[in-house]
Amino acid sequence: MRKTTRFYRRFSLTLVCLFLATLVVACGDNTATTAPAPAATTAVTTAAAAAATTAAAGAATTAAAAAAGASKPIPPFAGKPVNLQIIDVAGNLQLTKPMIENYKKANPDKVGTIDYLTATAPELAGKVKAQQDAGKLDIGLVMTGTDGLAAGIEQGLWTKLLPDYNAKFPGLLDNYLEPAKRINELGQGFGTVVSYYPSGPLFEYDPSKITNPPKTIEELKTWIKANPKKFMYARPANSGPGRTFMMGLPYLLGDKDPKDPINGWEKTWAFLKEIDPFIEYYPNGTSATMKELGEGTRWMLASTTGWDINPRVLGTVPKEYKIFTVENFKFVGDAHFMVIPKGLDNDRLAVVLDLMNWMFKPDQQAINFDKGYLYPGPAIKGVDISMAPADSQAAIKEFGRPEYDALIKNTPVETPLDAKNLVAAFEKWDKEIGGAKVKK
Repeated sequence: MRKTTRFYRRFSLTLVCLFLATLVVACGDNTATTAPAPAATTAVTTAAAAAATTAAAGAATTAAAAAAGASKPIPPFAGKPVNLQIIDVAGNLQLTKPMIENYKKANPDKVGTIDYLTATAPELAGKVKAQQDAGKLDIGLVMTGTDGLAAGIEQGLWTKLLPDYNAKFPGLLDNYLEPAKRINELGQGFGTVVSYYPSGPLFEYDPSKITNPPKTIEELKTWIKANPKKFMYARPANSGPGRTFMMGLPYLLGDKDPKDPINGWEKTWAFLKEIDPFIEYYPNGTSATMKELGEGTRWMLASTTGWDINPRVLGTVPKEYKIFTVENFKFVGDAHFMVIPKGLDNDRLAVVLDLMNWMFKPDQQAINFDKGYLYPGPAIKGVDISMAPADSQAAIKEFGRPEYDALIKNTPVETPLDAKNLVAAFEKWDKEIGGAKVKK
């Protein structure tokens, strides 16, 4: 009987605790503030109230994180502005810098100065690891494509975001566009997709030089061989169109396993080796390819939806240049990720997580339309061009292509390679295909 009584007492106490925890979750979060105490309130009472508020906010954050399946509580804000350093290795700041600046303007109590850095994707892992090894981590947020993301995952450089901080990103996975969600899974929880596009591989060309573009991948190979030095693509390890071209070939050629570059790409590697003698060199970035196309040095390039539109908006490539796809075409989607290096202190981590969540707001996501750089650009559902800034709408209206709507709607989108296989593909390309002909 005594054992039974003790059981019910413990059970009742548990119910009370659960009820109190529920009240805490309902009433507070890590951004909550308290009203000023009346003038007559004593210092002791004020201190006690502040302590209670802090405890409630901390308990609410922990409880919310637990409810969302997270394993870590969201760190509290420092109570003063913190400075951030953001590095971009994907050209992503062209899309997201306005979102970041909007956050800074709306949250002067959280963020002070923001330093923006740029580097190439192959340089990223070395820069981050050097800071981590030295115990002096300056970089607080990384904007990267799948290339830099993959290298960092392989070396264990990134903070686990999902599910560790699920509570900071409520409903995010359900809000993603379906292809963006699949690409997000490649991040293994170490990154979150902030910008998405179906990508390519498309082929962009000068219609004054090419009146009857190839219709199949074999015709493309024949054209490249018949027109030495007139076709170009950039080094895949540092180019969205370059790696999309490389990853799209297995689908176009009917390779055994498009997801296995080492054992399943026999036709792809043979194709790339066969066209290599007819390619003068491989730039270490996409911009150089567009410049040479616009100048007339090249007549045809591997391209993507965004790299087709944006250089024409900017005048790098003439407006009248055209694109084509070949038989058996499938999109290989691409995206830009936000990642946080391991070892970031809690004061900055709290702000970076909050900033990341801010960039998933629909009005901020609409900024992704930009001037077509990663067309369309938004990663979440329910964001259309009518929500974009006026200059973005004007640019897409003038330089977008009517055929893109149907192409995006009706063409399957494959995911890129996962981190391990992408790194393996980059290494094999560098070693066996074009590494010796890369020009910076």
